[in-house]
Amino acid sequence: MKRASAQEQEPVLFLSLTVISIFFIVLFLSLSPSGGFAEPTSRDYRNELIQQARAARLDTEREWHLLLHYQSNFLGGVTSEQDEEGFFLSSQGKHDPQAELEATIAQLFSDDLVGLSKQPTQCAFIARYHWLKDRLSLDPARLPQITCDRFERWRAELNPQGISLIFPAAYMNNPASMFGHTFLRIDQKGQTDQTRILAYTIDYAAQIPPDVGFEYAYKGIFGAYKGLFSTPPYYLKVQAYRDTENRDMWEYRLNLTPDQIDRLIMHAWEMGNAYFDYFFFKENCSYHILSLLEYANPELHLRERFYLWTIPADTVRAVVAYPGLVVATTYRPSRSTIIKRKRALLTPGERIAAAQILGDPESARTEDFTSLPILRRAMVLDVASDYLRYKAESDDPETKVYKERNRKVLIERSRLLTPSEEVSILPYTERPDVGHQTSRVAIGAGWRNRDNFQELSLRAAYHDLLDSEAGYTPDAQIEMLGATLRHYSRADQVRLERATLLNIVSLSPLDNLFHGPSWKVNLGMNTIRHNGCQLCSNGVASAGLGAAVESSLLKREVYFAFAEAEANYSRAYEERHRVGGGGTVGLLTDLTDRWKLMLSGSYLRYALGDKSEDIRWFAGSRYALSQNWALRVEYNHRDRDNDVLLSVQAFF
Repeated sequence: MKRASAQEQEPVLFLSLTVISIFFIVLFLSLSPSGGFAEPTSRDYRNELIQQARAARLDTEREWHLLLHYQSNFLGGVTSEQDEEGFFLSSQGKHDPQAELEATIAQLFSDDLVGLSKQPTQCAFIARYHWLKDRLSLDPARLPQITCDRFERWRAELNPQGISLIFPAAYMNNPASMFGHTFLRIDQKGQTDQTRILAYTIDYAAQIPPDVGFEYAYKGIFGAYKGLFSTPPYYLKVQAYRDTENRDMWEYRLNLTPDQIDRLIMHAWEMGNAYFDYFFFKENCSYHILSLLEYANPELHLRERFYLWTIPADTVRAVVAYPGLVVATTYRPSRSTIIKRKRALLTPGERIAAAQILGDPESARTEDFTSLPILRRAMVLDVASDYLRYKAESDDPETKVYKERNRKVLIERSRLLTPSEEVSILPYTERPDVGHQTSRVAIGAGWRNRDNFQELSLRAAYHDLLDSEAGYTPDAQIEMLGATLRHYSRADQVRLERATLLNIVSLSPLDNLFHGPSWKVNLGMNTIRHNGCQLCSNGVASAGLGAAVESSLLKREVYFAFAEAEANYSRAYEERHRVGGGGTVGLLTDLTDRWKLMLSGSYLRYALGDKSEDIRWFAGSRYALSQNWALRVEYNHRDRDNDVLLSVQAFF
């Protein structure tokens, strides 16, 4: 055989060297931690974790459902209440906990930016990451090395040591605040009771455009607004609620461990990637605040009792009722409460002097005023300054005038060179957690004209003027979604006697300093006897504007008067409707701590439609048996009908 020449051997040698080089390159890459086989290695670990999660059925665990805000639906599955698509890492995540769990595990191996916050998964959904880290014993060294600087700076600024639940009382002049509000305060390390106003809060509220009108009610009821979490400073909340809206505030310090606080903070951070459709009666501020507490301590089952509606006062009672969860309660009075309580300590002559100083600060130099003891002068000037500062920070068009008057009052006050007297400011009502539950059922019997009856009534929410005021805004009524079934014995007929869509009454007693109007609104139906119709349904829409004053002849009395307009619709009227107006006067009084009485009389004349007139009388008395039980006696005269009712009421 002829031997190959040197030129013929060169291609073979080159090919052999190429093959050997490729072999060593592949071998080097396979041994390199950052080389070509790193991805298969990560994939293997990822698949291992997913299989481990499947075997442990982590997707069914309560904590995972709390993190994703899953709730059972009518079809037997679950649906997340969260409505931001970027909150889910799986396209099926809103309805499939397992798909979302496995997608989350997969994304832990990526540094892709996700969520509204545009961060890697380990940072954007840091609570999920730490929960999986704990449940699956994750090895951080086998994951991408990512530092969450934004989160760490945020947590360091919060500096959390404790959590408090905050409840600002109801505010009748704003539909969003009529039932009160709840949010969380992050109590920082090293803070005292005096410096906690500098803490941060965790708040959930609807994103409402400015200058919104009547549409707010509709959109708030049907979930047309986005609900978002935020962390504003506490002093801004105090300024808005206590100082501007004159709402007393109650602070409930919660008993959470450092680990539970950390879990809450991490989940609150995740909520920056979320929004919820805001529903005024159900998925509202209190509902989602409870969801944070439940993830902090999964043993808490706070939301389960709120099936159809969530009322802030009820959520406070649920938190307080849980053994050991609340360790302390603090009252933060509104500015108006402070002013009223201080003024109540003045003599009649000192009140006159305070009123004179409000109009003309120079009157503080008159002989009559300077003859008063120095401590009494200091008290008068303190009351005047408190009120002028309140007016200067309000939306009153004369704010500049009030600021200048307050400056002059403070000058006079500084000349006294004496500290202010310590005054204990007590609330006008008890804590919200000691009040009655907001839903009510009643069983009663009585007679109407010449027929006796038995009745059953149910009210979804919330409170009326005769209910016990403990824990509620005094002299205010909000009734919603109520119905009364009545059986008439002689006619042997069961009918819907009354239905209430909305019934609001706000009595704001006038005094020398505060001049808020009283007002009322009513939408619903009742049963009337008119034009030969014995039991006719009558639709009612009415509104009124008035005034109220209070006295203390017995215990406490509120006298009120309204000018009002009303429209009715019923087949009892010849033209099916009537529209008119008139007035109402009445008295609301506390006879004892348990016994309350209300009297009222109304005259209305209908000039449009069925031309008629109506004289009405009402007398009602309530005796509280306990926090959630009461006896009530009522007399009603309306449209020639006379009703007498005795009922037992239970709140739940």
